[in-house]
Amino acid sequence: MKKIIIAVDGPAGSGKSTTAREVARELGYVYIDTGAMYRAAALAFKRMNFNFTDEDFSKLMTSIEIKLRQGDKEQKTLLNDTDVSDEIRTLEITKLVSPVSANHIVRKKLVDMQRQLGKNGGIVMDGRDIGTVVFPDAELKIFMVASPEARAARRTKEMLEKGIQVNEEQIKNDLIARDKYDSTREISPLKKAADAIEIDTSQLTIEEQTAKVVDLANEIIQDRKQYV
Repeated sequence: MKKIIIAVDGPAGSGKSTTAREVARELGYVYIDTGAMYRAAALAFKRMNFNFTDEDFSKLMTSIEIKLRQGDKEQKTLLNDTDVSDEIRTLEITKLVSPVSANHIVRKKLVDMQRQLGKNGGIVMDGRDIGTVVFPDAELKIFMVASPEARAARRTKEMLEKGIQVNEEQIKNDLIARDKYDSTREISPLKKAADAIEIDTSQLTIEEQTAKVVDLANEIIQDRKQYV
């Protein structure tokens, strides 16, 4: 029986990446972090000092190769065979990733890659358009949300743990601005799929979030087994 596809969408800081990774681990599925792919493209864009033109974006996407590799504890992101997992998480790349990922040339190439990675099922893929664009027929679609305050607190904690000094209020303002940009862009905007299940994670732990999604996935898997 073909394993299902689980799409986890939501804004930055909603907990979707950590939850998706833990759900994949519990189910024995493959986790695919599409946000890391767009961040790698943004990093390459910055390094090449390109402009926001289709010509430069075409050059960008024909000159880079992005790979995801599962490490001992977390997924590694390779840009032209170099591990850039830490570099793509800097504040500079975080601010650049939305305008770069909004370009239709960037999205087409990476969406094609994402579909290829998940074509056989057995994946948990997180992003902003997985349930609406990449895999609109995914068997389980989750849309995670959380208050700006909760999301800012999480992001601040993450950055401080990495030794990066940040201002929580500024982080919150940046998240709100990114939400507006991502949800109003013309191509593949951030939005909840009509058949997605919304989970508000503001007051939930990662363990609680993971358990909710795993339970939903197991219900679908068991239902499918009855008809095999």
